[in-house]
Amino acid sequence: MTKEAIYQYVKEQYGTTPEHLWKKDPKSAVLRHKNGKWYAVFMNVDKNKLGIPEEGSVDIMNVKCNPELNGFIARTYGIRPGYHMNKEHWISVVLDGSVGDGKTLDFLDMSYDLIDTGRK
Repeated sequence: MTKEAIYQYVKEQYGTTPEHLWKKDPKSAVLRHKNGKWYAVFMNVDKNKLGIPEEGSVDIMNVKCNPELNGFIARTYGIRPGYHMNKEHWISVVLDGSVGDGKTLDFLDMSYDLIDTGRK
């Protein structure tokens, strides 16, 4: 799933649009819940920084995750501990097609719900 497809989904589902906060990295963006907290962060990072033994970079989506599930989820293919985030509460979904669209949106929805309820 591409970040553009995700942006379309969240616009329709939650009425949110990406915010590009960093001038030095205009491709990175955050999605902000109506309460002002981030529920997703999009970045393009070197694969080797994610532990992927390949050259090049890849888009990722960082989302909040229930800490009770995080350890298990972060060991599945296409999911990594939250890159540049609190690894107990965030995971990185690699947006290279290795995670199905439905599962990608499930993680995004879970993050939105966790932010909505104020749970960690």
